[in-house]
Amino acid sequence: MGDRFRRSWRTVLLLLASLAPHSVGAFMLGVAVAGAAPAEARGHPEGRVGLPGMVRRVLPAVVSITTRHIERDQFNQAVPTRGLGSGFIVDRRGYILTNRHVVDGAEQIKVTLPDERAFRATLVGTDSSTDLAVLRIDGRNLPTIPLGDSSRLAVGEAVVAIGSPLWIEGGPTVTTGVVSALGRSMEEEGLPILHNLIQTDAAINPGNSGGPLLNLAGQVVGINTAILPSAHGIGFAISVNTAKPVLRDLIVRGRVLRPSLDLVAVSLTPQIAYANDLAIERGALVVRLVEKGAAETAGVQAGDVVTAIQGRAVKNLHDLHDALSHHRAGQTVELTLWRKGLNVTVRSELSGGP
Repeated sequence: MGDRFRRSWRTVLLLLASLAPHSVGAFMLGVAVAGAAPAEARGHPEGRVGLPGMVRRVLPAVVSITTRHIERDQFNQAVPTRGLGSGFIVDRRGYILTNRHVVDGAEQIKVTLPDERAFRATLVGTDSSTDLAVLRIDGRNLPTIPLGDSSRLAVGEAVVAIGSPLWIEGGPTVTTGVVSALGRSMEEEGLPILHNLIQTDAAINPGNSGGPLLNLAGQVVGINTAILPSAHGIGFAISVNTAKPVLRDLIVRGRVLRPSLDLVAVSLTPQIAYANDLAIERGALVVRLVEKGAAETAGVQAGDVVTAIQGRAVKNLHDLHDALSHHRAGQTVELTLWRKGLNVTVRSELSGGP
């Protein structure tokens, strides 16, 4: 409910920590966002010229999200509680992208723009697999932020994050940082596995979840979503290329349909291979099959290791999900399996599910 900062590392998102070469004052401008091509500005040292212009251009579309939940106390009495998060407008029709955990379980959702306009938001849909959600507000002359291409990011590239941390009044806050790593995955017991994350060094606080991570062209490259509380300067954002098809499906049908093999698998590592006396160390180890599901019908067995889909190598669970994402429910794919020292090939029709 609300911001999950109180319950797990995923509760808060990131707001990128100070990379700016200028001064510590730039660490927290109290107003938002990313740069683009350097705009002309007199009186500013070179390298600082573009940021203020980008702040003015992108800030109007970054929103604060306040949620209201009803919890029960020890006497089973209703106790209203508030949650806080961030988001950004992606469509002039009023569609807003944010994190699922920001609005999960909310009975009321309020969206406030930097120009102080406030709206009651409608939940369009959520996707637990990517921790994304889409809201909609009914307003006129709504600003938007363009979506970029996260596949073009490079490690060391400067990025900017915006959000509304800690109930601080006065509008969104901006911080800067770098892309620390790409293609990260995060697994935590009881929570969905997130893949293809952007790792950044980030100053993060409760309320930032769902805000945009931008490149210096002022384009969204990620959705800030998680930190590691035991570490310093390690935060994560969902890549915008992961978010794009989810955003489209949620707007069109309110849910996401994914091609599925109807199986449960884990990433095979040398440690898991040793513990299970397997002669193979990479792939997706099948743990369980859905009865009469796609994989079982095709002849896949528990204990098999998926090593390729349609000739595309599968080295871990992320590769498996990524390979499936290039297909649609109803399509038939060829699976290459390792089974007790033998390579086995089967063909499976993909089912469709959330």
